[in-house]
Amino acid sequence: MVSKTPWRRFLIWRLRHINNQTLILILSVLIGIASGMTALILKTAVYRGREYLLQGINWSEQNYLFFLYPMIGLGLSQLFKKYIIRDFTKHNITSLLRAISKRNSIVKLHKVYSSVIGAILTAGFGGSIGLESPIISSGAAIGSNMGRYFHLNYKEVTIMLACGASGAIAAIFNTPIAAIVFALEVLLIDLSRFSLIPLLMASVSGALTTKLFLDDDILIEFVIVHPFVIRDIPFFILLGILSGLVSVYFTKIFLRIESRFEKVRLLKNRMLIGGICLGILIFYFPALYGEGYNTVKSLMAGNLDEVFRSSLFENDTQLWYVVVLFLGALVLLKVIAASITLGAGGVGGIFAPSVFTGAMLGYLFVFIYNYFEIGEPLSESNFTLVGMASVLGGVLHAPLTGIFLIAEITRGYELIVPLMLSTTISFITVKSLQKESIITIQLAQKGELITHNKDQAVLRFMQLSKVIETDLMTIPEDANLGDLVKVIAKSKRNIFPVLSEEEFLIGVILLDEVREIMFDKQMYSTSISSLMISPPASISYTDSMEIVLSKFKESGAWNLPVLEKGKYKGFVSKSKLFSAYRQHLVKITAD
Repeated sequence: MVSKTPWRRFLIWRLRHINNQTLILILSVLIGIASGMTALILKTAVYRGREYLLQGINWSEQNYLFFLYPMIGLGLSQLFKKYIIRDFTKHNITSLLRAISKRNSIVKLHKVYSSVIGAILTAGFGGSIGLESPIISSGAAIGSNMGRYFHLNYKEVTIMLACGASGAIAAIFNTPIAAIVFALEVLLIDLSRFSLIPLLMASVSGALTTKLFLDDDILIEFVIVHPFVIRDIPFFILLGILSGLVSVYFTKIFLRIESRFEKVRLLKNRMLIGGICLGILIFYFPALYGEGYNTVKSLMAGNLDEVFRSSLFENDTQLWYVVVLFLGALVLLKVIAASITLGAGGVGGIFAPSVFTGAMLGYLFVFIYNYFEIGEPLSESNFTLVGMASVLGGVLHAPLTGIFLIAEITRGYELIVPLMLSTTISFITVKSLQKESIITIQLAQKGELITHNKDQAVLRFMQLSKVIETDLMTIPEDANLGDLVKVIAKSKRNIFPVLSEEEFLIGVILLDEVREIMFDKQMYSTSISSLMISPPASISYTDSMEIVLSKFKESGAWNLPVLEKGKYKGFVSKSKLFSAYRQHLVKITAD
């Protein structure tokens, strides 16, 4: 009790001297810095760990380590989740969206560190995943728990969560604008003055933190070598279409492999199967080792030999068909390697794998075109960059995130036109084939997805149990009109549920239906069963609010009974629903 006293005193002092708006701005800066430090620790640990494991190895004789290292990483990750944190929840963006929609934006405290440690073990040993999702998860956990400690309301905690996520993105890539766009586009935070300023401050704080302390060789930066040429527009359009198709392939393959692993009950079997499959993939295609950003940097520098290094084909880079097949395999296999890593128990995300896939696709597209000299040579680096944005935007259903991420990484807007064109076409292609993104499809199927649609967002937060009215007086089924009159005399409502001895709903009696006979004492012996009617519809206690509203619309009723396995729980009225709707609408939209 004593240990809590200083904190309680501080909270009391804060309420007297610092209003909520000022507090949120202060917290957004602190959360941004904390998220930046988290990104700094994770990126540095993985990068230096990779250097340590691969340093001084003669790959012509010891390439079996490509098979062994990922298995070790998966095993350590599983042990960490089973015996240290004792929690197998996922550390991805989907889990954050679920927290926003179903857990009042509460993220478990251990994710502040468990996401980072799990990702270090997974990616540090070569797991083919991205570090962005664990860093975002950690940053969001920092924001969520900081908001809870200061007793902020749901909307304010959600903003703090988004500040942590945007601060993490800004820190990873040093891209504060893309980080804000990510929060608005992927986390589906509403754009308002209330949310924009904290997001700005958290993003800038996160970006400055890593800019000051992260080594330059770890930062992900690219330089635009060739200017955008207007004659390349048809090819950027074609690349956009291809990126959209690859994005659909990426999503379908990822979800299919993930579902297959979930059917394997024993965790050790998941790890064994995943470790062997991943080891084989990386053994034959070492470019799949780790995040893959080093491979992308090599492509941007035009260094194909580095991309092929340590593979069985490293001496065949002069054969055009080997290059085409190898890069094509990387386009198709990166998502398989990533989904195996995650399915087998690794901690990571699909952000980097989608960027990697887009880079390979863009480079492959240009390589084929330039090799056959179809026309004027195309810029390999430009198409590689645009491919990265297009596939990322297509996979996440977040074209603006892809556009601004690459624009900021290249430190300019020289490619903004092809980025906008190709990424938008990719997004349109994906949306025509797949309604939901890789991170929202499972939530949408369960009806747990919060969207920018205000009606749907409000309905997600409304709980049926909160709007059930239980003050209606009931009457047993074996009663008569005389008994009903006595009940009416004590009641303030005009609906009377008729129940069996087991409290099952048999029917309802409306006051308007018996008004003309209720004062005729000769009718008092009339049984209730001859006076009651069936309700036009009934609501199940487990129905979502969307289903509840649809039942009101279809039945045209103003009041409907709520049943749990047939037993009567109460009534719901339209007026109570509308009142609750207005309250929640104000709660999530007030600026």
